[in-house]
Amino acid sequence: MTHTIRDKAKLLARVRRIRGQVDAIERALQSEAGCERVMHIIAGMRGATAGLMAVVVADHVRSHLVDPAKHPGALDTQAADQLLDVVRTYLR
Repeated sequence: MTHTIRDKAKLLARVRRIRGQVDAIERALQSEAGCERVMHIIAGMRGATAGLMAVVVADHVRSHLVDPAKHPGALDTQAADQLLDVVRTYLR
């Protein structure tokens, strides 16, 4: 079972929150909200999308690249964690 299937409910909940943020952007534009408000909502949606990507990437690395049960000689898990910290920082 892949990690996206195993964590399907959590991932879908994140996607639904992102959809709500996109809807909020649309409502703000339709109601002619100020650009500061629109940018704030967009920034929140961007952060949520980046967070979703970070979770999927991290799970992918842990499930497919460094799973010691599947790949005993795989990449050092500490090195993978360091890489994932960099990826999370980049995606913020």
